[in-house]
Amino acid sequence: MKIGDKVRFLNEVGGGVVSGFQDKDTVLVRDEDGFDVPVLARECVVVETDNYNLAHPSAAGSRQADNRFRTQQPDTYVRSFDDDEDRKPVTFKPKPLERRGADVLNLFLAFVPVDARELTNTAFEAYLVNDSNYFVRFALTTQTGAAVQLRHEGLVEPNTKLFLEEFRRDVLPELERVVVQAFAYKEERSFRLKKPVDVALRIDGTKFYKLHTFAPTDFFEEPALLVDVVRDDRAVPSVFVDAAELRKALAPAAKPERPLRTPARTEKKGKTGKDAPLEVDLHASSLLETTAGMEAKDILDYQLTTFRKIMASHARELGRKIVFIHGKGDGVLRAAIIKELRARYKGCYYQDASFREYGFGATMVTIG
Repeated sequence: MKIGDKVRFLNEVGGGVVSGFQDKDTVLVRDEDGFDVPVLARECVVVETDNYNLAHPSAAGSRQADNRFRTQQPDTYVRSFDDDEDRKPVTFKPKPLERRGADVLNLFLAFVPVDARELTNTAFEAYLVNDSNYFVRFALTTQTGAAVQLRHEGLVEPNTKLFLEEFRRDVLPELERVVVQAFAYKEERSFRLKKPVDVALRIDGTKFYKLHTFAPTDFFEEPALLVDVVRDDRAVPSVFVDAAELRKALAPAAKPERPLRTPARTEKKGKTGKDAPLEVDLHASSLLETTAGMEAKDILDYQLTTFRKIMASHARELGRKIVFIHGKGDGVLRAAIIKELRARYKGCYYQDASFREYGFGATMVTIG
């Protein structure tokens, strides 16, 4: 006797379909009213085998299961008695069946069109498919910009698909960035630990307009779009990477706080002492060996640090002229230098350096 078999009762009128097992001696028989009644196995006779097919719950959006997978059923059933005083809920939770070779975790998001013949107008159903002998506790969140919203959470039983929601195409932008977090375990038996799952996915909304996107699967009678979350115990690589983590990974190894390259300083020939302007090239290519992994702000901070060190080293040389070569560019570095001079070096005089020698790309400072 197995799930899906049609049985009749030996000692009373009636029968139904086997929907589960309360224990080794008691089966749950679903009658024509949809109630699961516990009956001793020895009091049932199999009259027809139905290849493990079970009906979906009658909730909106549910579908008929195929001959391998079933949609997760409620685990609370109510048995009625003739005496009103004895009428009370009785909870039964049949143990899930395990499949041979299914101790490898496979987890998928699945999308099924309600009416594939009207793809331009149809709604879609979303499922979480657990193709393993493990219970999977999960949370599914969506992200729009920096805002994160919990969309679904719960437990999907072994070898089942869990209906999540029905949606139309106008919801697709909300589903573009999906994060699935989950962990797997078994109840009342030993098992091998699986790594916790934390996967960020991108759901391509354009696929929902293409009929060939939906293909036959082992889990649905209708064509479906499967999106891998975990395949053969390996979580798929996340599509969205945290920007801070990416910068950290690309940044060069930390080095002691010292200039990577000595700033270029030259004295003008023909002049001596304080009359000879000191040239300091602040171009990133002169200060740094490489700018790989650095943002524009990081480079600007380094250039200003160099500017402050030069000013500090000549702070007591009154009348000393220093030409800071910053280039024309978009004027960001020049504006930052002027701001520093006005805030920190109010006694110093500054002006544009010689246009003939430097164009518009240098500022001369006189220490005062």
